[in-house]
Amino acid sequence: MLCYWGAQVREGFGLTQPDKVKHVNDGIGCVCPTSEIHDMSAGKYLVGFIQNEKVSILRLRGDNNGHDGKLTPLNLKKDRIKSIACGESGGVVLAHGGNVFIISKSTLCTPLKDLANRHVIQISCGDQHSMALTQEGQVFVWGENSHGQLGLGEGRSGSQTPQHVQFLDGVPLAQISAGGDHSFVLSLSGVVFGWGKNSSGQLGLGDTRDRHVPTVIRSLNGKKTQFISCGGEHTATLSKGGTVFTFGSGVYGQLGHNTIKDEHRPQVVAELWGSKVSQVTCGRHHTLVLVGSSKRIYSFGCGMQGQLGNGQMTNQSVPSPVLLPAEFNDKYTIGKLFAGEKHSFTLFYKVPGNKSTKPKSNQSRRIVTLDDKMIDQWVSECNSKSWKAIKNKIYKVFSSAASLNGSFLKTSCDEHYETSAEVSGLDFELVKKTFAKLSVDERVMSKVVKTVHGTLLPSLKTLSVDPSLVSVEVLRVYLLLPELIRVCQEQHGAELLEAFVSKTLQLKFDALKVLETYWSKLPDDCFKDLVKLFRTESAKLTGSIACDKINRDSPRRLQKFMQVLQMIYKVCSSHNDITSKDFIIHNINDLLDMLQTTLEDIASRFMFDNISEMVVLRDHFAKTIEVLVNFPFVADTASKWRIFKYLKEKLIGESFQDPQLALFWTGSTLNINRNSIMKDTLQYIRQDNHSFHQRLKVRFVGEDGIDEGALSAEFFTLLSQSFLTWEKKLLKVENSVMWFNSEKFEKSSGGRRGRGGDAFLRFHDQRTRAHSKWSSDSNNPS
Repeated sequence: MLCYWGAQVREGFGLTQPDKVKHVNDGIGCVCPTSEIHDMSAGKYLVGFIQNEKVSILRLRGDNNGHDGKLTPLNLKKDRIKSIACGESGGVVLAHGGNVFIISKSTLCTPLKDLANRHVIQISCGDQHSMALTQEGQVFVWGENSHGQLGLGEGRSGSQTPQHVQFLDGVPLAQISAGGDHSFVLSLSGVVFGWGKNSSGQLGLGDTRDRHVPTVIRSLNGKKTQFISCGGEHTATLSKGGTVFTFGSGVYGQLGHNTIKDEHRPQVVAELWGSKVSQVTCGRHHTLVLVGSSKRIYSFGCGMQGQLGNGQMTNQSVPSPVLLPAEFNDKYTIGKLFAGEKHSFTLFYKVPGNKSTKPKSNQSRRIVTLDDKMIDQWVSECNSKSWKAIKNKIYKVFSSAASLNGSFLKTSCDEHYETSAEVSGLDFELVKKTFAKLSVDERVMSKVVKTVHGTLLPSLKTLSVDPSLVSVEVLRVYLLLPELIRVCQEQHGAELLEAFVSKTLQLKFDALKVLETYWSKLPDDCFKDLVKLFRTESAKLTGSIACDKINRDSPRRLQKFMQVLQMIYKVCSSHNDITSKDFIIHNINDLLDMLQTTLEDIASRFMFDNISEMVVLRDHFAKTIEVLVNFPFVADTASKWRIFKYLKEKLIGESFQDPQLALFWTGSTLNINRNSIMKDTLQYIRQDNHSFHQRLKVRFVGEDGIDEGALSAEFFTLLSQSFLTWEKKLLKVENSVMWFNSEKFEKSSGGRRGRGGDAFLRFHDQRTRAHSKWSSDSNNPS
């Protein structure tokens, strides 16, 4: 049954004979057509109904037309229609197969050929623009763009052909909604984006400036938004708990705030507080809500044509109940609310014993996401007959960043609604379990890898996570792919991981910082797997170089892996089970062995005929060492010392050929007074200008002599003795409170040596063992 109220219209909209239309209370008409209405939509001059998967439309009386048209069925041949959206005078219909058709000003209905190869799951219309959401999570728009309502960027004109809104790529979307000249989308984790006209604050951004690209409504973050409805110049959102927020134009009272002022930010409809609202819909200047528990419909806003259904022809700025007959509550279940320009509608279904008023979730309106059940089907039904369908499904899921970003959400306690720069919203236990199942079938896994490598990774764009423009949900794929690669067969994983590394390094600084935060909060087992994945592949690459496999691209590839591994190393202090030893690449020693052997062979002219090949090999090893020097955390102490020694000897050799390197032989001179050895040493260390590649020369003030090693040895002897003889004093503080950082005190290796002792040991250790960049301190991630 369809109930309607509002401006005068053809009796029953032509859905049945006029004498079969029942009028209840004041101005509410009820129609029971022979075929059940599954969906409908009402615009300014057009209303459409879907019955038995067929579409009928009726042209409403216009400003220059005093009567309504006739209900006319549209000829769509064999297409089965599931939804309709009406704009000001035109509309869009969507078939079950995902095809879109355009309703022109006449009764013609033509296919939208530009989306013929896309599976569209949602449509929405504003006054002069339309939106479509595909199964893979992409948004397409077309129509007028006078206020930026297409979201394509500033300076873009309107388009009669669908345009891809690239600003939303990767965002897992749950809903699209078009208003008069503004547009909204909602992500699966409740992030709300708006753009277009904002003259009344209908975007909820706190101002009245139009936006030409999708912009995050930050004031709705964390509100668990589940539905959005757009009116002419106002917007309403519904949270999971049943709370309604409205914003934009309030001139007719359509915000329900007991005022006719505009609101530039989302505000709770206070009169509905405590009433768990299950539906909300916006007309041009009025709003309808349904409280499911009480089966009551409330309305507010413009009521001059009776569209509020309260028996009055006045505006209402607070929610008031629609005067439906009480017996409806016993006989019918409320299906869905609809609001148009000057009309309101509700569908009732006669379902005995069904007390639920909440519409069933329509899975066909959801973007495709990966879940445990889907993979079970792929693995268990992977036979020749079903393989084609499985391949298509695999491609849809794994070619779409939005699909993966909407998968494996942590739904317990609605945790994924808390997604932020600190919280990824992913259920990592589910991720590991699901991908482990995926790896069982090699044919399925091979198709997945091919799709990710050939389609998904190239589609990932350089992201800058500006919280006002982009949702951090787009970064979830960077957490999922390493786990997928980890379970790959070895022959698949290496190439895929390298491609992933390249895409990760293309992220902008702010996006990388968010990704590092996500890594730091991974479960310990997932973080261990992440470290092992990148360290193992880095070790393999280092090992292949050490095995005389000359590939001029190898050092560059190794550097990329090292950069990502370094990012992971920076955050490993948050995981107690991970130590610096977990990052050590032991193959570096093999590389150094090969380098040393090659240098010796060149020096002794061994294999004289192949000396040019040996030089090429030496340079290849040396280039690899130059890469590793920048990442000291992957080398153990022995490797660091050997690299330092090699670099020093290399510098000595170069100094013979380059006069500018003569400074190496002059060294760094340490001027020391025998009476203040400790003080002078600390002063020298504080200057932090010592080059550990150069020789240290000591000169005692007031004494002649050239340091050829003896003076340096005497200096270190005297400095050691000074630690035993320095004057000890009682520590005095000006106030009665002293604070010691217990954590740092316990970790310090010099807790009993004092500051001077620590400084000396650090200096001596660095001088005798390694370049400052390769000191053992670098093994401490904290």
